Amino acid sequence: MSDEDLWRMLRGVTDMPYGAGQIAALEQLLRRVDAADDRHLAFITRMQATTSYIYGGEPAKSFVTFSWCLSEFDSDPQPYHQRHLHNLLWHFKYMVSGLLNFPEVPLDRTYAVLDDMERRYRAGGHSLQTVHKHRFRVADHVGDADAAAHWYRLWQTTPRDDLSDCAGCDPTSQVGYLADSGRDAEAVALAEPVLAGRLTCNEQPQAILTALLLPYLRTGRGESARDAHREAYRRLRGNLADLWDIGDHIEFCTLTGNEARAVELVERHLDWLDRPPSPAAAMHFAASAAAALRQAGRSGEATVYRRAAEGRPAGGVAALVLADELTRTATGLAERFDARNGTTHQSEWIARRLAVRPNGEHLPLSASVRRRAPRPTGDEPTTVPAGTRRQAGTTEAPVVTVPVDAGPDELLDLAERSWGRHDPATLRAALATFDERFDSTALPARTVAHRLALRAAERGDEDDIPGAIEMNRAALELYREAGETVTAQVVAGRLGVLLTRSDDDADEGLALVREAAEALDRDGDARQRAAAHDRVALALLHRERWSEALAALDRVPADAGGDPHLAARIALHRAHLLEQVERPDEARAAADESRRIGRELGVGELVTAACLTYARTVDDPAEAVTACDEALRVAPADAELPVRVSRARALLSAGRATEAVDEFVEAVTLCVERGAEGDSFLRWELANAYRMVGRLAEAAEVAEEAVLGLDRMGAQAEADRCRHLLAGVYAGLGEIDPALALLEQLAGNLDGPDNLPYRAQVLEEAGGILYDADRDAAGAERFAEAATAYRLGGLPLDELRARRREAYAWFWADDRPAAIRAVEQVDGLAATLAGQPEPPVTYELAMAAEAGARVLTAEGRPDEALARLVGVPDRLRSIEAFGEAAQVEVLTGELLLRLDRPADAEPLLRRVLAGLPADSRPVRQTAWLLARALDLLDRSDEAAALRTEHDIDPDDD
Repeated sequence: MSDEDLWRMLRGVTDMPYGAGQIAALEQLLRRVDAADDRHLAFITRMQATTSYIYGGEPAKSFVTFSWCLSEFDSDPQPYHQRHLHNLLWHFKYMVSGLLNFPEVPLDRTYAVLDDMERRYRAGGHSLQTVHKHRFRVADHVGDADAAAHWYRLWQTTPRDDLSDCAGCDPTSQVGYLADSGRDAEAVALAEPVLAGRLTCNEQPQAILTALLLPYLRTGRGESARDAHREAYRRLRGNLADLWDIGDHIEFCTLTGNEARAVELVERHLDWLDRPPSPAAAMHFAASAAAALRQAGRSGEATVYRRAAEGRPAGGVAALVLADELTRTATGLAERFDARNGTTHQSEWIARRLAVRPNGEHLPLSASVRRRAPRPTGDEPTTVPAGTRRQAGTTEAPVVTVPVDAGPDELLDLAERSWGRHDPATLRAALATFDERFDSTALPARTVAHRLALRAAERGDEDDIPGAIEMNRAALELYREAGETVTAQVVAGRLGVLLTRSDDDADEGLALVREAAEALDRDGDARQRAAAHDRVALALLHRERWSEALAALDRVPADAGGDPHLAARIALHRAHLLEQVERPDEARAAADESRRIGRELGVGELVTAACLTYARTVDDPAEAVTACDEALRVAPADAELPVRVSRARALLSAGRATEAVDEFVEAVTLCVERGAEGDSFLRWELANAYRMVGRLAEAAEVAEEAVLGLDRMGAQAEADRCRHLLAGVYAGLGEIDPALALLEQLAGNLDGPDNLPYRAQVLEEAGGILYDADRDAAGAERFAEAATAYRLGGLPLDELRARRREAYAWFWADDRPAAIRAVEQVDGLAATLAGQPEPPVTYELAMAAEAGARVLTAEGRPDEALARLVGVPDRLRSIEAFGEAAQVEVLTGELLLRLDRPADAEPLLRRVLAGLPADSRPVRQTAWLLARALDLLDRSDEAAALRTEHDIDPDDD
């Protein structure tokens, strides 16, 4: 490899984002550079490596590269050394800060580096302002308050120069000192003008915003603290080098009562402790994380997921167990620092971090979860001598009448009727009274069987299907022994419905419900017959035999045997089945019938279920929202979550995304409060809603939470789709490198043959992001990978588009041979698609011709370029691609001028210019070309007038 190639590689590596990838590329380059024996290149590469190690999270390696550069500089000065002297002196600051963070490095070594730094700064005539700052940092680290105050004063009173830290980093250190000294108001006042200015340093504004978290909080600026946390953490979260500052954000979450968010942050970054940038960062993070986990453990059982590492499998760890482990890590490291420093300052400081607790009023931080006051469930029974039922939708505890002199069969009959009428409060009250008053061992078999059947109903309502099956089997056996054949068939039917939920027991279940229906047709009353056929339909519904289930419902009498509650349920079951067989109008009518009956009965559970079904089947999303609004008014507490999810989705479809965001937040909060599964899926939907309303920072935060949760559940396909969303959000925020990292991860995950189209799409998106960021060569490589994936997936039109974009990217990367090769591949693909009349094919063939023309123009082959464009504008206009047609005609005009054909170019360019919107981008270029054509035709007055009209400088080439 030539030196020129190595220099080009260095430029490419320098453009990479800081992190493990750049470090790996640099170390590979260093090996090649050393083999090439180019001292200049070796020096520059190691200078870059020093910076990359610091900002990439491996500062210990920077000690070696810095020492090599300093030794090279001192031993054999070369002209190129002087050009990089400023950077070499700047790196002294990295060394002082870095050495402090490793307890195995003697403190004398840090002082020696500081003394050498001061000597070199003095020799160069530089200000000692930053030397004083770093002496202050050493004093502060060892806990020498007097020395720290002395060096702080010198730092503040010594003039700044070009070796001083930037306008954001110097105040950040000041804010930290003032905050630690209890001077919060001064810290905030100092930072305000800094934040109002423009900060361009890699570490800003996230560093100063992090330093302001506690000053903002302690001076009553809660909203400023919340905004600082959100913006700073978003910028820090992807960089291992910022582990220390992430610990500050965990502590902030703990202090503000956001235990759940604190634990989420701990879980997200916990594996970074396996490869911390420094022992000091590990100590700080471990202490903050331990305090957060201990607080979460006090609030209830909490488990943290920890990723696998060498010798440790992935899995959940109890919060309090992990808190103890991290406490030992933090205190052990503090003791090592104190042993090195000869003080107890670090141990005292860590003890204070470990003792952090929520302090003051809760400050909401999460974009996905709101803290809410506990709400009554609304279905706990209250047994009193007299009273009335709770109305549907209210949250007061229901008042239930249970006769004081009721016998066992009366109580069980009351419970049975209550169950059928969707009255859980009376059901539970009656059964609780039965259990208190009567001993089942002294009761008749029929009564015991009835209690078992109702116990099965309770288990089924609690979704304990195995328990419900066991109770029903026991009840069925007792009923048969007691000769209660009709009631036995009712219980057999209920048992059959439960069994059909399982593949293993489905045949038995179907046989039971069918036999029961036949028996009850002979021996049961009208209601029992109706219920029996409804159970047959439910069993078939469980087996997804929709048409047979509908046929079973057709055997139910119109009035459901005179039971309106059963009629409402049957109408609802019919609606579900019609929805499955794609008969939405009939499904909607059935749901509306169920809703009507539910309203008349005042049963919120029925109305809620019918409204949700109606919302799913209605075409107009506004109607769906209205249905969900009704459901929300009457929904029992345990149905509020699905209602809010449905309402949020309906609002999104109705174009009311802002309201949908609030509804999704409520849904996520409910899910988290109740410990229900699925909050990660809801966060994914919430992130998309945030994206739709342009709140990209919140979208990123919530999507990150969703990805973490989906990964933890093992839902890789959904996690990858959420990553895709998150990559787009990052790109929208201008966070190019995180977006690209996600897309690269996605491409790696989608390595199977079934995923080729999706993998190709992801690679093409990555190419587009790189191309838009003027990283054209990297973009071209991604487009080429995308084209290959499209080819393997059998998608030639998509392959053509990706190859065309590859050619453009190589063109702008100024790699003309690669661009020509791409054009040759484009031509081969275009030939296979020629003659197909579909508009997408017409468009891609036209744009491929334009791309080839541009590359050939740059190669000095205008004749061939012009030949490619013949007829292209007309084909584009035929599919109404008028902007692209004008673009091609402008290029045609340019080529005619290059070929000394101004007479042909002038009318074409004039026509194009007349047809362009006045404020469109091509106007100025077209006017410039037209003026040039007029000059060549000796019509200089017209050319001058045209330039004046479009404000074109005559000397502008």
